[in-house]
Amino acid sequence: MDDMVGSLIQELIMRQGEATLPIQTIYFGGGTPSMLTAAHISLLIAEVYAQFKVVASPEITLEANPDDLSPAYLKALKEAGINRLSIGIQSFHDKELTLMNRAHNGKQAVQAVIWAQELFENISIDLLFGTPHTTFADWQENLETALKLDVPHISSYALTLEPKTALERFVAKGVVSLLDETEVEAQFLYLLDTLTQQGYDHYELSSFGKPGFHSKNNTAYWKGKHYLGIGPSAHGFNGSHRYWNVSNNAQYMKSIGQGELPQTVEKLGVIDRFNEAIMIGLRASWGVSLTQLEAQLGNRYRTHLEAQASRFVNEGLLYVEDNSLKTTRKGAFLADGISADLFLIDLLEAKQ
Repeated sequence: MDDMVGSLIQELIMRQGEATLPIQTIYFGGGTPSMLTAAHISLLIAEVYAQFKVVASPEITLEANPDDLSPAYLKALKEAGINRLSIGIQSFHDKELTLMNRAHNGKQAVQAVIWAQELFENISIDLLFGTPHTTFADWQENLETALKLDVPHISSYALTLEPKTALERFVAKGVVSLLDETEVEAQFLYLLDTLTQQGYDHYELSSFGKPGFHSKNNTAYWKGKHYLGIGPSAHGFNGSHRYWNVSNNAQYMKSIGQGELPQTVEKLGVIDRFNEAIMIGLRASWGVSLTQLEAQLGNRYRTHLEAQASRFVNEGLLYVEDNSLKTTRKGAFLADGISADLFLIDLLEAKQ
């Protein structure tokens, strides 16, 4: 672990010239960063300050597993500079947590949030819906528990079947049955209606935050802002190019040790930018700005999008407001699929 942290520090040094604006957020995520000691986290935050300009009050988030949190560790995290926690609850039901192969149980999940609230105001929890064997009543209970805990931010995702996972093998063997899409949609709409009625802003497809508690870090992604990614599998974006680091830990550390960034770089073409504008815009409450799309890519791309989107508007899945294309309540659940249908594959599709 010390070697990995040393490599992360070295990569920060190597990327020192890549940030043209002051750092606004620092996010420890993508795996299990709560396995790091508070001393490691403190070192990494100090290195960010040493190598970059940082705004006066940056949002500094740590993703954490409930079973990694204790009063002592939470106190140390706060002293290290963490001011926002994202706790991977997933569910408050033991049967669901067992199926997900999570190390914590429902009681530990609740306790972790209560401990965190003694020191942190800005807390987010993750909840999964649409999991196998989860009834609508189970999902109602999960949200009821979350609301009783009064956390200011909830990130909630539908379960997806990933290749080469235990869940995929269970489904293939008939051991586990996935929920019908109608049931998954019902859980999503209940989530949307319940949280918005309780004062949460649905500002991104999977994100619900009370006013003042939207994730600044994640909002930057949805608004297409630049970001640096540090560590194995990390992605970065500067507006025209995207890079991603090698995912293998040993290869990552070896490359950094040799003074080489272990990255693959991709230059985004016009079609890539068009597709990304749709993908991130339709996931966000502010939608796809048609004015901005035209200014950045040209009138024919705006015209093409408006023409292709018209059938979804007619079906009540999309609507236009303030020159922006947005999803309706019904369309929100289908946002990713609608985006895929609107993507350009070939420039010839957008005729002059």
